[in-house]
Amino acid sequence: MPDSPADNPYSRNPEGRNKHKDCPAPDDERINALLVEYHRRGHVSGKQISKLLWAEHSIKMSRATVDRRRSALELKSSGITTSSLPVTVKRQLVLDQMAQDPTRRRGPKLLVEAIAREHGIHLTRCDYVTSEMRLHDPVGFELREPTAKKIFRQALVVLGPHHEWSGDGHDKLTKIGFPVWALRDVWSGKWLGIWVVPNNRLKLAIAYLYLSLVETLGGMPIQTTTDCGTETITVFGMANALREYFSPELSTNEVPAHKFLKFVHNTTIEQGWLQLRLQWGDDVKGFWEAGNGIYNSSIPEQYKLVQWLWPKLIQQELDELRDRFNNHRVRKDRNKVLPSGVSPNEAFALHKEYSAENLLQPVNKGVVRELMVSIGGDDLIRFVSVEYAVHAQEVYDSLGIQKLTMFNVWTIFQAMLLLM
Repeated sequence: MPDSPADNPYSRNPEGRNKHKDCPAPDDERINALLVEYHRRGHVSGKQISKLLWAEHSIKMSRATVDRRRSALELKSSGITTSSLPVTVKRQLVLDQMAQDPTRRRGPKLLVEAIAREHGIHLTRCDYVTSEMRLHDPVGFELREPTAKKIFRQALVVLGPHHEWSGDGHDKLTKIGFPVWALRDVWSGKWLGIWVVPNNRLKLAIAYLYLSLVETLGGMPIQTTTDCGTETITVFGMANALREYFSPELSTNEVPAHKFLKFVHNTTIEQGWLQLRLQWGDDVKGFWEAGNGIYNSSIPEQYKLVQWLWPKLIQQELDELRDRFNNHRVRKDRNKVLPSGVSPNEAFALHKEYSAENLLQPVNKGVVRELMVSIGGDDLIRFVSVEYAVHAQEVYDSLGIQKLTMFNVWTIFQAMLLLM
């Protein structure tokens, strides 16, 4: 028997090279975790997952190998899963999601994505989830008719990720004391950050959020767009100063670092707010009102606890909502200049397939951090003092709570109040 491939006259690989040497082993826990995560995000195509592994993690894995690994992990497509699961299990998955949407704003596609995200289970949208929803709530389909007035809009033209960020505030929760502010990438539609803040009309607080994202990413966009509100004046100044300092070759006269638009033309973020309100914001108000008779804002001890507990819950919900939005695959629009038919995360990771360029302008994180501290630091977005937050977290941890949710927040409030 030959000692090596080179000694075998019939060998097709005399040098003994393994052409798949860069492919991770089947028992690689990191790879398995990534495949499960892609499945949770709604990716079932071996070809697309192969591309994403390379684009996001520099991991080489062929489509066939991806399919084999997914099969070994029992990550099944929607058709196989729907036909194999018991009716009682499938129905309960749908009913649980419907229960989380008391205003009945989420359609079948959003429920399918939510089930995949929370349970890693894919169900068929057309022939199962839609029929179940029609069976249990036929009126819901009538309620989900679009109600917004049509405004003529020009096609957005940007060159790639981080060419332009769109920022704005969302005031629908201001009445209960929890306004929101966000930044979104225009080219991909990806939500870069959504934050609950004590005041989304405070110039320094908005500038702090902008700088915090710049620090996190290690860079800034070529341009930021917001509406004409006075709260964004400091962002205008910061964007111009950072651009002139870190990207002096880009003239702010020819390509402004910040642009003010009327709110109806700040389309990327404004269109996103509608979905946030319909899919989440209206429900939050209902859960808040469930505290009538439990919470009295005129009692300082109760007010302070709510100011700690509810922002914690809302930020947790906003983080999950951002993940949901960024993994939601939008329908294909052949008239759209920017990517469509894919999720924002896919477009972002695979931007080169659209002949786009990542235009993030590098910055010095230390300089940005100094600016954040100089304008007021973390205190700009705190709802309670550091001391109170530490004590409240200790009490919260002592209760052994698995997860804070809209369903248990008032029960947890009552339990914590006795221990504060």
